[in-house]
Amino acid sequence: MSKLQGSFTAMITPMFADGSVDYEGFKKNIEFQLEQGIDGLLPLGTSGETPTLDEDEEEKMLDIAIPLVHEFNAKNNKNVKVIVGAGSNNTRDAVRYVERAKAKNADYALVVTPYYNKPSDEGIFQHYKAVSSVGIPIIVYNIAGRTGKNISTPLLQRIADLPNIAGVKEASGNINQMMEVIEKVQSVHPDFAVLSGDDGLTLPLMAAGGNGVISVVTNLCPALMTELVHDCLKGDFVAARTIHYRLQPFFRAAFCDGNPSSIKYAMNVKGLPSGSLRLPLVEANPDAQKIIKKALQDCAL
Repeated sequence: MSKLQGSFTAMITPMFADGSVDYEGFKKNIEFQLEQGIDGLLPLGTSGETPTLDEDEEEKMLDIAIPLVHEFNAKNNKNVKVIVGAGSNNTRDAVRYVERAKAKNADYALVVTPYYNKPSDEGIFQHYKAVSSVGIPIIVYNIAGRTGKNISTPLLQRIADLPNIAGVKEASGNINQMMEVIEKVQSVHPDFAVLSGDDGLTLPLMAAGGNGVISVVTNLCPALMTELVHDCLKGDFVAARTIHYRLQPFFRAAFCDGNPSSIKYAMNVKGLPSGSLRLPLVEANPDAQKIIKKALQDCAL
């Protein structure tokens, strides 16, 4: 498989005031992303409030997103990718979600470390072995802050040896670990993509040899973040730094009261389909709202 690289949006799920999914708003957000030149979309990720969605809602969202992207690609001779969130702490369910992504012709499935039950390294390896057998490229999602379990580099080396493992979304927040992954995993598997899971670490990770970002802020500013990533891929780190420091206040603000509460508030401010959240998530608090509004102003967004 060819290496995945670029800027990919972890899409929010727009909702009405009663908590129902705004499917038309979701479609509009996809169209906005495609018009802005994004490299790929990730529906059903953490930013999409997927733990609160039922499977019928998930199905409807995939049935909107994937055909829209495929139609756009065909009309415009593009190759925008669709990565479908397919994680669970129940391996059988994760396999089923990966099978669904494959059946709906997604390009990749993003599979998070099993959370809450905190399996051993061997359990995590067996989990990824099960999902890799489905036959669609898998992106490992390492985010210990949400799962309670870090995927160490030695464990990721074992996982990368499995078939259909295409890369990792690295959200450990540890740039040294990310560089170790490039050093010890990507060097053995040249097509293994190392993608930042933190917007603010995209530039340093790519300077170290990373391949892009699965981004939250691109829900609001896809063109700018894609430009930053493409500048990095071309080796123009002077231009990339200019965008990075322009956006840095928003990198912080977009998580100041959690995700996706903060980014959804920012999108509401800017008039993009976003709306409400489902409990246990609630709207960004008043202090966070001030921070977000100021960041939008400071970054000229």
